[in-house]
Amino acid sequence: VAMSTTGDKILDTALSKIGEKSLFTKELENALERNEVDLVVHSLKDLPTSLPPGFTIGAVCKRENPLDAVVFHPKNCGKTLSLLPEKSVIGTSSLRRAAQLKKKFPQLEFRDIRGNLNTRLKKLDEKEDFSAIILAAAGLKRMGWENRIGQLLSPEDCLYAVGQGALAVEVRAKDQEILNMVSALHDADTVLCCIAERAFMKRLEGGCSVPVAVNTILKDGQLYLTGAVYSLDGSDSLRETMQTSVNYPQQNEDGPNDDVQHVGITAKNVPGPAQEAAENLGVELASLLLSKGAKHILSVARQLNDAR
Repeated sequence: VAMSTTGDKILDTALSKIGEKSLFTKELENALERNEVDLVVHSLKDLPTSLPPGFTIGAVCKRENPLDAVVFHPKNCGKTLSLLPEKSVIGTSSLRRAAQLKKKFPQLEFRDIRGNLNTRLKKLDEKEDFSAIILAAAGLKRMGWENRIGQLLSPEDCLYAVGQGALAVEVRAKDQEILNMVSALHDADTVLCCIAERAFMKRLEGGCSVPVAVNTILKDGQLYLTGAVYSLDGSDSLRETMQTSVNYPQQNEDGPNDDVQHVGITAKNVPGPAQEAAENLGVELASLLLSKGAKHILSVARQLNDAR
């Protein structure tokens, strides 16, 4: 069942200005609630950290490359952002991307661009308005347009969005049959990384309207989470990294603990203590940034964005 959402329809306004938390999810959740569909597939980064009552994320699929990618206008083929002429205009409607890249490439200009992938690529190719646009590498790969990626932005250049590159399957929380069925799609590593990222975002009360970014690595049972917050122009920022062990064996936890949600995710086939450790990591990292002044940076960013 193909569906359009508010975020798909309002294409003349920056996402951060529409002010609706469930831009790409509400219509789908309505259909789920009315039993018209049994599961809905989202980009995890579109899903708020608190889901409406009665819903849960029953599966988080293996993450595609979470990095951001630069797609260049045909005349700039073969270049990188640092090689573009001064005052070149870069299209992105993401406050997170703009904040980081303004700081890194002060010689470039950043302007809003909206629309689905087709529309954005068309705007880039057919007009002279933009020298390049920034998109999620995952979306380009899934659409089969990987050859358009001119430059992948490393986490040093640009930390990515919470949940970026992962697909989430949302279901009715009480629908055990569907929940059991989709749980086979869970990728344990992706689940743990995304729980940490979502817990970080939730503790910060971040969303579309403020620049919050992450980078997560899971290696040898250790989960490393880097999180950052930025002012709109990137001049003010806080960035820290923390780690925790998520090396726990899977136990058969039949009984009341079955349906514990961690930031909206139900993952029965991932060890409970590992999920808890991942969630705690996100909360602790956010608390550290808040103790260093993150709240001020974010509230100023939110006010400035509202005033734009």
